[in-house]
Amino acid sequence: MKQLKQYLLQVLGAQIQPKPTDKHLMEGLPMYIGETYKFYDITLFNNRKLLIAAPKHEDGFTVLQTEKNLNLLKNKLGKTVVLLLPKITSFNRKRLIDKGINFIVPGNQLYLPDLLLDLKETFFNPNTKKKTETLLPSAQFLLIYHIIHRTNIWQLEAHSFKEIAEKTGYSPMAITKAVNNLTYHKLIEVTGDKEKQITFTLNRLELWQEAEKRKLLINPVIKKVYVDERPSAYLLPSNASALPEYSNMNPSRQVYLAIAKGAFYSLQKNNALIGANEHEGKYCLEVWKYNPSVLVGELDNNTAVVDPLSLYLSLKNDQDERTEMALEQLIDTHIW
Repeated sequence: MKQLKQYLLQVLGAQIQPKPTDKHLMEGLPMYIGETYKFYDITLFNNRKLLIAAPKHEDGFTVLQTEKNLNLLKNKLGKTVVLLLPKITSFNRKRLIDKGINFIVPGNQLYLPDLLLDLKETFFNPNTKKKTETLLPSAQFLLIYHIIHRTNIWQLEAHSFKEIAEKTGYSPMAITKAVNNLTYHKLIEVTGDKEKQITFTLNRLELWQEAEKRKLLINPVIKKVYVDERPSAYLLPSNASALPEYSNMNPSRQVYLAIAKGAFYSLQKNNALIGANEHEGKYCLEVWKYNPSVLVGELDNNTAVVDPLSLYLSLKNDQDERTEMALEQLIDTHIW
């Protein structure tokens, strides 16, 4: 509560005196509510009373369940309920905002749509310049390759630009541009003279979190094209066809397949796409900005679908509830 008091004083000039909520008011609520949250009452702007719900445990936090819990509290108690979190991922932040859930992360963000307030850390640091440009597709490829191939003997940091190009299928010029892009965003450092090598500036989890926080990551999918017959090319299940590999989600009726843009345009040039259109077909080809098969070609588990990080990036803006739940499982279980 000390951090909350300091934060509200800093950003709103409001002095609050949090008090534990009267337990009698909680009578009639499901037992799991009391086991999940600590509750405090605060008053803002002299007359606006809020119920602060602070999760007792970080483990098991999901936006979908939180939404149900807070709606239950609001309906039963008739109070404006605010979720208090010590930290939050960019993925969950976006989903809380999309669902209109009041929340406060002291020192980071205050989002209270019921009070028409939305204040972020950057609002209070106008002199802090942040790079907003996204990564080049080739740069994102290298970043994801480094993260997901953590146990492989062959590591990007141990090889020259030329060797990286040969390994990944990119041209030496493309690798140079990718390295320059990653250097610009301070995600890597370059060492050596003739045979230059790269060193990532953060550990793998921190790299991902930093790139997400700064909105550097892009959707790998350029477009979707539907066809009636499966092309004779190496394709990996993607989208809802790949999620069952990483979650409890059932396979979709529509078959989704990822294909590198070079392979797709080659098939298109040779008129090898049967019934190609933008609306419907037995197969949906997702044309990717980088080669999905190279990313997973040497993973220990011989993954037969697209990599989890790119899959997450391709679907994180999907509003389907089943997809949201599957992505939560993907992030929590299959990446870190």
